[in-house]
Amino acid sequence: MNEKYIDALKALSEPNRLRLFWLLLHVDQRTTVAEAMDVTGDSQHNVSRNLKMLYKAGLLTPEKKGKWVYYTLTEQTAPHCKGLVDSVRYLPEEDFVEICERCVIRLSLRVNGECVLGPNSEQWLAAISK
Repeated sequence: MNEKYIDALKALSEPNRLRLFWLLLHVDQRTTVAEAMDVTGDSQHNVSRNLKMLYKAGLLTPEKKGKWVYYTLTEQTAPHCKGLVDSVRYLPEEDFVEICERCVIRLSLRVNGECVLGPNSEQWLAAISK
């Protein structure tokens, strides 16, 4: 049996990783640890670990750009892996409304499509308090 597929199933079985992966599929194709921290409200340790597990499972690819590492969706070629990604893609949107709204706000703080703010910045806190 394909180990990467089993790793992907395990990675997506954890709710926080599932939410992160769903956001990447629906809101944007890439994120930084800082952005993911603000969106999920989770610690740097947990977000980094979750993104790393999704990477090790073959679902994300890290790409260093300046001082940030962007995690992007990995193109899936095997039919069973595409099916797994599609199963997450078609989860009901109503289960992700709040985190989706936070993600859209956080991504609006990018400059020229790039992350420029660390986690819990004054700009982020002001944006979510409106």
